[in-house]
Amino acid sequence: MSQCLINLKVSPKASRTAVTGWMGDVLKVSVTTAPERGKANDAVIALLAKVLKLPKSSIHVVSGHSNPNKRVQIDGLDQAQLRQRLG
Repeated sequence: MSQCLINLKVSPKASRTAVTGWMGDVLKVSVTTAPERGKANDAVIALLAKVLKLPKSSIHVVSGHSNPNKRVQIDGLDQAQLRQRLG
């Protein structure tokens, strides 16, 4: 089973929830949710699942749980497939 790790820069309490693009090897993501009790992390997982057309259970925050810079593991995609789906 393929999997990949990506680095995220999350902007919580944004005006809209969206994947805003790549900044080098870091994917920038905005969520409207405040960073309280893991709610922003849940919003990031839901957004990535929707955009990548994967179940939420295949996306895991592996580091940076309380930090805007996160490392996320995505099961079911390799790096090339991830880039293709994100455009």
